[in-house]
This record gives sequence, structure tokens and C-alpha cells, in this order.
Amino acid sequence: MRAGLQEKSLTLPLVIPIQKILPWAILGGMIFSIAMYFVGAEGGAFSSLGGMTVHEWVHDARHLLGFPCH
Repeated sequence: MRAGLQEKSLTLPLVIPIQKILPWAILGGMIFSIAMYFVGAEGGAFSSLGGMTVHEWVHDARHLLGFPCH
């Protein structure tokens, strides 16, 4: 090999089977859904908790994501 030239190494893509991703995707989807409920609906018409505590905790996030609250 000449000076200044390097051998090119072959890189293969990482293959992850769907069986390993699916449980994490389901868990992430459930966490996302719960978070969107608390940001978007809690403290509103479909409130499952009494009072406005959760609404006040996520008030700025509601506006950032475009949810009307007042």
C-alpha cells in the first residue's frame, strides 16, 4: 500500500429484528398517549381528576402544542 492511501472498510447496516423493537415501540406509544392526555385533555371537558392542578402543571405545554385552554 502506498503512503497516504488507506484501505476502505466495508460497513454493514445494523439489522434489528422487529421482535426486539415492538415491545419498546408499544411502551413508548403508551407513554406518549398518557402524556398527550394530560397535556391536552386533563383539566378540560374530559377531566378524570378533580381540580385544576394537573392543568396548571402542563399549562405552558398546552399553549406550545396548540391546545386551547382559555
